[in-house]
Amino acid sequence: MAREIALLTNPSAGKGKGSRSAAIALPRLREAGFRVRQLAGRDGDEALDLAKSAVTDGVESLVVCGGDGMVHLAAQVLAGTETSLGIIPAGTGNDVARYLGIPRNDPQAAADVVVGSHVRTIDLARAGASYFVTVLAAGFDSKVNERANAMVWPRGQMRYTLATLAELRVFEPLPYTLELDGEVHRLDAMLVAVGNGPSFGGGLKITHGAEIDDGLLDVVVIKPMSRLDLVKTYPRLYTGGITKHPQYEHHRVRQVTVAAPGVVAYADGERLGSLPMTVDVAPNALRVLAPR
Repeated sequence: MAREIALLTNPSAGKGKGSRSAAIALPRLREAGFRVRQLAGRDGDEALDLAKSAVTDGVESLVVCGGDGMVHLAAQVLAGTETSLGIIPAGTGNDVARYLGIPRNDPQAAADVVVGSHVRTIDLARAGASYFVTVLAAGFDSKVNERANAMVWPRGQMRYTLATLAELRVFEPLPYTLELDGEVHRLDAMLVAVGNGPSFGGGLKITHGAEIDDGLLDVVVIKPMSRLDLVKTYPRLYTGGITKHPQYEHHRVRQVTVAAPGVVAYADGERLGSLPMTVDVAPNALRVLAPR
């Protein structure tokens, strides 16, 4: 009897790259002998319902074709189950694929990882009723997201560039209260990031050094700096050099509560809700298909 998997596609991911990548991956999966249930939601709610139904029906793996937002959606369904997650990267950032070593620009090679069926178990971070895989952003970066999401023009990456420039003009350090494994800290900061993994936003290594299977969260605080210094520091996020900045502070904990006025938290690029928010670790909560 053929092994059944579900292929859930975000058609709009990467400006249509989701559909194109799925069309390349699908024949490879079928050639390998899988019975493939093709799914494509018109929106996030429908995609979530389709994923839940497939897992309830007992598919061996839920394979998502899209970006970190699709991985985030799948994590809500798969956390704590025996169903594995496969990834055909087709988004803008693809940080989870980067963590796992899944080819990010070759859908057929990514499909080969699914065919290989090698399972790796990783942690998830849990914020209220939601799970996330990458990084929770709460500060300057999340305010940029809020501003960009409220804009109707332009589309794509330019929207975030303009939102960043606009937020830079008005942003001031925020008063935070952090509870790190029960120890309370009160401080002003530009942002606080809680990482299950080391990067977000397409390789921005804000929580550089975080590991997805160590049972810990990496909490990073960027203390107050000038707007000019913030702009100059930004490129160092791509190299991990941010860790050497004197305003960078790093903690490893099992649980953190983050509170600050007027801040909405984002994780895996998805809007989670307003602070305060408590985040803890769900160790070994997700089974993923990864290269050997």
